[in-house]
Amino acid sequence: MNIKYIWLLLILLGFTACDDDKYDNPNNEPIAVVPGTADFSRFVAVGNSLAAGYTDGALFKAGQNNSLPNIFSGRMALAGGSEDFSQPFTNDNIGGLLLGGNQIANPRLYFDGSGPAVLPGVPTTEVSIVLAGPYNNMGVPGAKGFHLLAKGYGNIAGLALGLANPYFVRMASNPNASVIEDAMAQDPTFFTLIIGENDVLGYAVSGGDGSDPITDQGTFDAAFGALVATLTSGGAKGIVSNIADVTTLPYFTTVPYNPLEPSNPAFGPQIPLLNKTFAPLNQAYAYLGSLGIDVSGRSIVFSETEASPIVIHDESIPNLAAQLMGVLIGGGLDPVTAGLLANQYGQSRQATEDDLVVLTSSTVIATLNVEYFTQLVTAGVPQETAGQLSINGITYPMQDKWVLLPSEQMEIKAATDMFNITIQQLTNSAGLALLDSKAIMEQVAGPGYASDGFVLTDDLVLGGTFSLDGVHPTARGYSAMVNEMLKSIDATYGSNFEEAGALNDIGDYPVFYSTDLQ
Repeated sequence: MNIKYIWLLLILLGFTACDDDKYDNPNNEPIAVVPGTADFSRFVAVGNSLAAGYTDGALFKAGQNNSLPNIFSGRMALAGGSEDFSQPFTNDNIGGLLLGGNQIANPRLYFDGSGPAVLPGVPTTEVSIVLAGPYNNMGVPGAKGFHLLAKGYGNIAGLALGLANPYFVRMASNPNASVIEDAMAQDPTFFTLIIGENDVLGYAVSGGDGSDPITDQGTFDAAFGALVATLTSGGAKGIVSNIADVTTLPYFTTVPYNPLEPSNPAFGPQIPLLNKTFAPLNQAYAYLGSLGIDVSGRSIVFSETEASPIVIHDESIPNLAAQLMGVLIGGGLDPVTAGLLANQYGQSRQATEDDLVVLTSSTVIATLNVEYFTQLVTAGVPQETAGQLSINGITYPMQDKWVLLPSEQMEIKAATDMFNITIQQLTNSAGLALLDSKAIMEQVAGPGYASDGFVLTDDLVLGGTFSLDGVHPTARGYSAMVNEMLKSIDATYGSNFEEAGALNDIGDYPVFYSTDLQ
């Protein structure tokens, strides 16, 4: 019995020794949080939707309460920061915006048991009702770097021309103000700058179709340099985020390139007929190949035993419409039908694992393309035939906005790498802390980010990192980012958030918001 208790005593002493080593505190007293060389007394957050608290496809009160800057402000209050952090709150937890009573932004998303769905309800946040700032949280959803410098970005008259942002309209101190001017009006002693994602993300989410081009390098460099110079002009310290590889987001990795399952009763029985229908086209491709023309990957065949890829339009490959038309006519098709098929499939192929299919395509694949159907019927094609030729991703190639091609992914990566070089150089030269968002998201996409008994992954619904829009973090994801910010601030400015045990417990923050929260 004595031996038993001696071992128990030794074990307890061992635990005590480990605890003392961890805190270097023989009395096991709480460690005071110190700011080091940073001054958190007047904190301003500048940036885009990641700063605003955007989540589940919308800006809404609960999301704003769990915004990255608001969580961060709560930690800074432990080291001399203000307990007051003002934000331009929306009116509700429905999300979305109204302009003159007309809805211009959708309500937030919720999980309906099978996937993301739009929350039923009507937004109540009217853009024309201005809550004039400035606010501590100057995060503006949709903003690119150069937008933060633009005067009039909050002028409601500029909305119709695309020169203003509805989120900034309702929070700008005056119609001619810029975001950075309103931020500097608060004489910040510490700032966060989270900007640059939209400079590549807009191009990515639009499938690289050209409607939202990547910001050119010169414009990005000038804007980011001006933002850092302005924010530090009064001696403020801060932390800057670099840009993650947006192509690793669930928005681009959730929908597979081959979603067409033969077990699907709406698709499987159609496969023999589809393959028979595509046979003449495949024969035409084969003939062109025999002439030395590169037709690799052009044939369209659906498997009766395995999941098949969707059919996509690929502007990066040669357009063989003219050659196809000649071969099809030579094979006995009338010129009208041959021309129709040649134009539809002259620059198409089935997707491969190298293609990224955007999240929003999940509700479009295998549905009728009404616009193309109407076009065919107007041109005199019988309705039955027009319907057969207008099924998205099966008979009608998915258009550019639904797919990120390998060539487009390379453009995004090249731009992101160059932008991050600029961010790193400016951050170093100004002596600022860096939030390495790129490395964090690589960890999330790889082994997962482990903290407080949780492992955050990049799964859309169950991963815990990303909200239902597939781009923006959950509250738990934002809290994990704040912890990494605090660690970087410790390393840069000599604060002791991590040592003092002042990091967030990410389990205290939700992954989903209830549909009853409105």
